[in-house]
Amino acid sequence: MDRLEAMTLFARVVERGSFAAAAEQLGVARSVVTRRIAALETHLGVKLMARSTRRLTLTTAGAAYLERCRVILNLVEAAEIDAAEHRLTPRGHLRLGLPLGFGLTRLLPMLLEFAQRYPEISLDLDYTDRRLNLIEEGFDLSIRITDHLESGDIARKLGTCRLFAVASPDYLARHGRPAHPAELRHHECLIYTLDASNTTWWFQIEGRLEPVQVRGRLGANNGEALVEAAARGLGIALQPDFIVDPALAAGTVEAILEPFAPPALGIYVLLPSNRYTPYRVRVLIDFLATRLRLSLTGERTSAL
Repeated sequence: MDRLEAMTLFARVVERGSFAAAAEQLGVARSVVTRRIAALETHLGVKLMARSTRRLTLTTAGAAYLERCRVILNLVEAAEIDAAEHRLTPRGHLRLGLPLGFGLTRLLPMLLEFAQRYPEISLDLDYTDRRLNLIEEGFDLSIRITDHLESGDIARKLGTCRLFAVASPDYLARHGRPAHPAELRHHECLIYTLDASNTTWWFQIEGRLEPVQVRGRLGANNGEALVEAAARGLGIALQPDFIVDPALAAGTVEAILEPFAPPALGIYVLLPSNRYTPYRVRVLIDFLATRLRLSLTGERTSAL
């Protein structure tokens, strides 16, 4: 097995998460994959993976080797693309990290359309709201909705979404409608626990972005759960438009404090590094950027 083939096999095992899954995808016996990875480790003189009955974990040397492998494999792919992109059909495997709410309500229809349009690209959709380590976990890209990016993030902005503070008509009738963000201190607020600063909400007050400390007895790491709690009169939720829109349309919650609305959140695609981006990844990014732009424009037009 030559070095390029060995790198490809190693990267495939990491992406699929097991020797068995990689063997199945390649159409070979699991023992063949195990033997070839063992031979690669012998050749390199280091352990690349720690094996257990449940999962594979990269060693420090394995993580560093994987990153270099991906650079080399992408350079090879880039060379092939440069030679033949005019006749290239996008193909290959993509593993995507998607936020749960936005991924299911907005991105899934677009990704299914993408899968129908590009039948030679296979998609692995992983839904989670936690921040991913794209290189260590073997993702080709992730979609992240945030008001700030981390240092070193390689990102392309696809769009924005608005934040709404919402409560049910019943809650507002019983506790009063807050006229200023400062009044939230006296209200039951529904806390998004996945955010480390979950008891600090930000609002535009007199032209400045100001923090407001909130409290509440109910928290969840899922926005849909918090909006459902708000609809049942349990408190005030602060969530993005793609989560609150159905409840607003149904009348189960009302928007409050709109003159003080926080700045919009950015919708970003994050990439593992600033290496060459494979053609299939570029095709997907361009597809999502176009679909999201049309979707957001359509929503704003219908709201006028």
